[in-house]
Amino acid sequence: MGQDKSALLSTEIRHFDITQFDFVTLVEAMQGTAFQARNVARAAHIYDQMLRDSQCGIILCLAGSLISAGLKKVVVDMIDNNMVDVIVSTGANIVDQDFFEGLGFKHYQGSPRLDDMELQHLAVDRIYDTLINEDELRICDETICTIAEHLEPKPYSSREFIYEMGRYLEKNGKNSQSIVLRSYQKNIPIFVPAFSDCSAGFGLIMHQVKHPEKHVSIDSVKDFRELTQLKISAKETGLLMVGGGVPKNFAQDIVVAAELLGAEVPLHKYAIQITVADERDGGLSGSTLREACSWGKVSIVHEQMVYSEATLVLPLIVGYAYGKKAWRTRKERMYSNLFQPVTEPVHA
Repeated sequence: MGQDKSALLSTEIRHFDITQFDFVTLVEAMQGTAFQARNVARAAHIYDQMLRDSQCGIILCLAGSLISAGLKKVVVDMIDNNMVDVIVSTGANIVDQDFFEGLGFKHYQGSPRLDDMELQHLAVDRIYDTLINEDELRICDETICTIAEHLEPKPYSSREFIYEMGRYLEKNGKNSQSIVLRSYQKNIPIFVPAFSDCSAGFGLIMHQVKHPEKHVSIDSVKDFRELTQLKISAKETGLLMVGGGVPKNFAQDIVVAAELLGAEVPLHKYAIQITVADERDGGLSGSTLREACSWGKVSIVHEQMVYSEATLVLPLIVGYAYGKKAWRTRKERMYSNLFQPVTEPVHA
């Protein structure tokens, strides 16, 4: 064996702080260039337009390993400065990474060249060049089980369960810089359509095995119905999508779902996607926003694909909009208030 566990888990990931830099000058200079630099500049301008549009609710979609990679504070700053109204995400970002850090744990810098068999022996998980203590991740799993134990046994939407996770962090968390916690406090709903595909799944399995007859479960159709209800209420909406996958499709589909319910809603007025996926294999993550227009989901007047890796591009786009300061006069939507609270506080 090579390094010991404490040596491997010694250099913490530092979360990027958009408030410390002047992105406006840089992004506006990029507007006069070409290729993805110009696309980034146009995406940043569209996001600024969303913030200035008083009728627009902003939906942030998160896919890929973003929080572990140092982008947590970018999203927290969006929440704190009223730059996002709804979050649709993979479970990994919300549970395994953000909630995990909210419990006081960390992600660490590593290398893709480490010996993965050695990492397995040491109970260290690797995401490319980022490392996680598997023993701490198990505590995250167990905490999800604990939250479920204190809820009335019935089906919940992921939004309802994540609301309870935020309540838990407010009482028991060790790190106030948390997307789950700050969204709970700011009445911003978080949806995770594939909720079992993360630590939440492990925790809920433990809970259901302990209570095979009466237990908490996740109703993915309720997720879809709630987000569709939100679209009907908001009417005008804009998408800022990081990566693709389930969050992208879920957020786009609510336009069609609303129409099937008899509601007259507009297409998503604004849409930005950051992705490294290619459209030529027909996969969703690389499918263009113009293609989504053919399905009756996205308007193509204010849309921009950015083909780049998210850790490079998201701070530029959000940092530009932060620097333009439209958020200072933007009203909070507090869309969580569209839904009834799940329970009275019950956690110790």
